[in-house]
This record gives sequence, structure tokens and C-alpha cells, in this order.
Amino acid sequence: MSQAATEPIHVKDKDHFEELIAANSVVLVDYYADWCGPCKMLAPTVEELAAETDAAVLKVDIDELQELAGEKGIRSVPTIEFYHNGEAADRVVGVQDKADLQAALDELSG
Repeated sequence: MSQAATEPIHVKDKDHFEELIAANSVVLVDYYADWCGPCKMLAPTVEELAAETDAAVLKVDIDELQELAGEKGIRSVPTIEFYHNGEAADRVVGVQDKADLQAALDELSG
């Protein structure tokens, strides 16, 4: 198990994404775009979760990584995806409450 980062990890490409999913038991992925207002609202929450939890927190810029976003079926942003032991576990769309995201992470960590 890799050392949890204290800030979100910006995914560079599909290989990087897959390595990070494989290396961490619990992962939160924030699919976002720079032009997306709700994404900007969610960003501080995602940063806090990265600092406060053991989960790996990834940020995927859907404009930069269109192919990956397409493969994952991301239709709107922000979309948060949860992974547990390399498998997609849950997905929520839109701005989320920090407590709800924390609860989902706790459930996967449990």
C-alpha cells in the first residue's frame, strides 16, 4: 500500500490512472474541468479529503484526458468516482457535501 498523499494527485494519463488505482486500496477520483463552476466549488472539499483521509485522491481533467473520461462514461462534471481494491465501487455526480464523501470513504475503508 502506498503512502497516502496529503493533496490531490493530478493524473497525467491513463497508465498513471491505472497505476494509482492499483496501488491504493481506497481511491476517490474527481473528474473536473477548469471551466466548470461547480467543480471549483467542490475543489476545496476534495483537497480537504486528500489531507484528512488515507484514501488516494485523484484529479482528472476531462479536457486533458478526454479519452479516459470517455472510457469511464463521464458525461458531466464534477463526477466523483470511488474505487476499492482496484474496482469501481460508487459514483456521484454534482457538488457533494464533504460529510457524504467522507462517509463513502469510511465505508470503503471499513
